Amino acid sequence: MKKYEAVIILNPNLSSKVDSFAKDFEKLLKQHSYSINKMEDIGRRQLSYSINNHNKGHYMIFNIEGDSLQLIDIENKIKYNESIIRHLFISVKEHSGEDSQLLIDSKNKKSDSEDSKDEVDEKKVSGVKAKIEEETEEEKSEKDNKEKDEENSNEITEENSKEEGRDE
Repeated sequence: MKKYEAVIILNPNLSSKVDSFAKDFEKLLKQHSYSINKMEDIGRRQLSYSINNHNKGHYMIFNIEGDSLQLIDIENKIKYNESIIRHLFISVKEHSGEDSQLLIDSKNKKSDSEDSKDEVDEKKVSGVKAKIEEETEEEKSEKDNKEKDEENSNEITEENSKEEGRDE
């Protein structure tokens, strides 16, 4: 039995139906006496060039084993599947037990985007705190100014009342 890696790019509009596609693809492989050693659902990614007016695609990678003569039948059947925009079967000597680089990159992007969301949230919170502090400082200065104005007006009225007392 030969070992293969199958990379399949699905129509991004059908991302919600990926599970049903995976089940159908597994059935097709089992009908042709192929076994699936590993399946990776990479998710939606940007394509390097447009395919059938699609700029994104939903990537799936399968590590499979089976008879090389049966592979032609499998390719002929998936060739006419409208949900698949590209497919590639590569013969490999051994399957790597590790995650593919695509999967690692997509996980890193997700964690980076979550981290950047957290940073944005922290910036918003610190911005709000700064505004509140500015407002409280402004309120304090306004309050101080009012107190000074009141003191000045009290002093003026006291001086005026003293002067009125002298005039009499």
